[in-house]
Amino acid sequence: MRAILAREMDGRRVSGWVWRQRLAVRGALEDAGFGTEARNQNQPRGSRQRSGPLGDQPFPGLLPKNLSREELVDALRAAVVDRKGPLVTLNKPQGLPVTGKPGELTLLSVLPELSQSLGLGERELQVVRASGKESSGLVLLSSCPQTTSRLQKFFIHARRAQRPTATYCAVTNGIPATSEGKIQTALKLEHIDGVNLSVPVKTPSRKDILEGVKKTLSHFRVLATSSGCALVQLQPLTVFSSQLQVHMVLQLCPVLGDHTYSARVGTVLGQRFLLPSESTKSKTQRPEALSRVLGHMPGPWEG
Repeated sequence: MRAILAREMDGRRVSGWVWRQRLAVRGALEDAGFGTEARNQNQPRGSRQRSGPLGDQPFPGLLPKNLSREELVDALRAAVVDRKGPLVTLNKPQGLPVTGKPGELTLLSVLPELSQSLGLGERELQVVRASGKESSGLVLLSSCPQTTSRLQKFFIHARRAQRPTATYCAVTNGIPATSEGKIQTALKLEHIDGVNLSVPVKTPSRKDILEGVKKTLSHFRVLATSSGCALVQLQPLTVFSSQLQVHMVLQLCPVLGDHTYSARVGTVLGQRFLLPSESTKSKTQRPEALSRVLGHMPGPWEG
C-alpha cells in the first residue's frame, strides 16, 4: 500500500498529495517530559543531503525489492527526519517489516548498523513505536534504554485511556456513508487458506474474549473525496492485526491497495455488501479502482 496507509508527524507531500496528519510523536514527547524545541540538533553535517536507494523524496514510499543490507541502512539513514538527544525519527517505507524470522531483513536486524552509521557508537537504537510492514510512516527510535521504557509506558497508558497515539491516512475505494464517526467491532484471528486473517465477531461471549477475541475501536474522518474515492483520517484506539483495513471493509470502503481484505466487499447492481469473511479468498483489487485515483493525482479533491 504505497502511501495508501500512511502514518506521519508533519504535513509531507507524497506524489502530489499533502498528508496533514500527525503521529502524535511530538505531543507524546512533550507529555512524557521531552521538549521538541531543538529539532534536528546533533544531526551529522550533510545528513539531509544524502540520497539512497529510495531517492531524494522526503517520504520513502515503497521499499524496492532485492535491497542489500548496506543499501537498506543507507536508505534508512537518508529517511531520518528528526533527531533530538537520544531520539531518532525516520520515515519507514512500506514493505519493511519491523521484526521477522532469523536471517530476514527487518528494521530490527539493521539497527546495529544504523546506529553506527548515525555516529551513536555503542549506544544501539531501540524501537519505541513503529507501524507494521504494510504501512509506511514514522518510526520512533531511541538510543537510551531509560527513554525507550519511559515512552513505551506513556504509549501504553495513553492506549488504556483510549487516547489516540497514532494518526493514519488512507485512500479508500468508496466513500463512507458518514463524514466521521467511530468503528467498533470485535475481531479474532482465524487460520484461512494457510494464513492468519482478522475476522469480525458479531456478538462475542465472555468465552470468546478469553480465547483471543478482542474488542476494537477506531475513529475516522473523511478529509476529501474524488471520483468515488476518499481520503480518510484514521485513529486506532486499540491494537489488533490489520485493524484499520478490516474496519474500513466494514464501512464498505476498503483501503486502496488492500489485496487481502477488500475481496470481502461485493457489489450487485451498484450496491455494496459484505461477503462472509470465512469463505472469501483474498484477491488483487480490480485495476479500475487504482486507475480511478491514479488518473486524478494530484486530483481535485473536494474537502
